[in-house]
Amino acid sequence: LPAAVLLKDTKLMDVKLGQLGSWLAMRDFTPGGILGAVRRGYDRYYNKYINVRKGGLGGISMVLAGYVVLSYVWSYSHVKHDRRRKYH
Repeated sequence: LPAAVLLKDTKLMDVKLGQLGSWLAMRDFTPGGILGAVRRGYDRYYNKYINVRKGGLGGISMVLAGYVVLSYVWSYSHVKHDRRRKYH
């Protein structure tokens, strides 16, 4: 039998939908906790895609795709008004 894992130590992908509220309540939303989560995420991304022996364009292309999506979201209000505008 596998050992029971505490809900606090469970990864987000392993949390059931009914447990999501209590799992979120156990997270650390202080500035230090958020900074630590961002740092852990960056370290995981860097070690998985950038700091590899035989690297490719996968990690850098994901960053570029994220930048494209983020810049579109930032400029969406301007793009929304230009959709139906007629240029002559």
